[in-house]
Amino acid sequence: MKIIHDVGVQVPQVLLPRAGVDLNKWAVIACDQFTSQPEYWQAVEQIVGPAPSTLHLVLPEVYLEQPGEAERIRRIQATMQQYLDETILQPRDGLIYVERTFEGRTRRGIMLCLDLEHYDYTRGSTSLIRASEGTIVERLPPRMKIRRGAALELPHILVLIDDPSCTVVEQLAVARDRLEPLYAFDLMQGSGHLCGYAVSKALEAGVVAGLRGLARPEAFASKYGVPSDTPVLLFAMGDGNHSLATAKAVWEELKPTVGMDHPARYALVEIENVHDEGLEFEPIHRILFGLRKDILAALEASCGPVNYIPVPSAGMMVRRVDEQRGPAQLVGMIGGGSGRNYGVVEIVRPGSNLPVGTLQACLDSFLRDGGAEKIDYVHGSEVICELGAQEGNLGFYVPGMHKADLFKTVILDGALPRKTFSMGEAQEKRFYMEARKII
Repeated sequence: MKIIHDVGVQVPQVLLPRAGVDLNKWAVIACDQFTSQPEYWQAVEQIVGPAPSTLHLVLPEVYLEQPGEAERIRRIQATMQQYLDETILQPRDGLIYVERTFEGRTRRGIMLCLDLEHYDYTRGSTSLIRASEGTIVERLPPRMKIRRGAALELPHILVLIDDPSCTVVEQLAVARDRLEPLYAFDLMQGSGHLCGYAVSKALEAGVVAGLRGLARPEAFASKYGVPSDTPVLLFAMGDGNHSLATAKAVWEELKPTVGMDHPARYALVEIENVHDEGLEFEPIHRILFGLRKDILAALEASCGPVNYIPVPSAGMMVRRVDEQRGPAQLVGMIGGGSGRNYGVVEIVRPGSNLPVGTLQACLDSFLRDGGAEKIDYVHGSEVICELGAQEGNLGFYVPGMHKADLFKTVILDGALPRKTFSMGEAQEKRFYMEARKII
């Protein structure tokens, strides 16, 4: 495969399902979605049945570290080999231009491989490819068990570039009608439409030239107002941070024995422009299950004075949090007892630049001290209000961040607090479509 070392990119050989495979059943949503809503995945199982599907090639995280996990992993890896042996998956070389339309908005991206030698997810990294949010290394081992020995990777990873002049992805959008169509179909469960197109060699060269332009040190320094010797950040993680970190960790294990030309050195991803009009950043809310202790007391112990202000409705809670101004930080709170109780927590002396960072630091300590059984991260105000109102639960509604601030914040301040933002809500997440051999 063609490798462009200076921008950390490989032009991949991608595997796509052969003609005749029902693509509506083939493509399923990213495995880290709907982790507190098992009914979603039960519905997916009913839709797919025994048909060829990426459902049989991934482990939804709702089942992660649950009884039967080892057998699920064995079955996944066996099915990967079966799909290869039966030519259900067929190869094609080159970049793929993709469009995802959901509720009237279209996002555009390019499928390519990133060189994991240019990626470092540790705090303080200055690599060409970086995590935009904190990576929890404790989350990697169960995911590494799935990737070790797997014949294929199927990415739900979305990686961002900061391209306000639209020199990379958008040139393919302009040329779309001249590209060879590869697939076009409606996604299951009302998740919109997905289509993909083969990128010609001439347009591939234009993509590479665009990436090189973004990576020029002088252009980078001028864009962000940083010293000329500041290491370039070309690719920042959007979604799937722990999946790319898992690929990196497994590659570091393999590297001493397989050499530097092994396919596991690379990871298939979709890159998107953070300035794409179809891309919206959404906040990721927090839900505590099995509440055992007083969260307001924990917030005061962690952050100093806090004020709890009851509000009569979810709508008012959302408005107050989203419209906040000033040095104090506001987060919404739902539940904590029986019924739909809504309130706003005012943190007078926050410990982080973002409300979500201040809250997360407290919640980490609260969970270590046994304040609740577990935490989950969910999308959408309706979901957090529904789950937070259930007996024994407590929900936190947090404000989002502006997508245009992402790159400069990561460059100047390092990785954001984990689960700071989401590229759209749950149903907008990437569906598994393409695969790639990694052995």
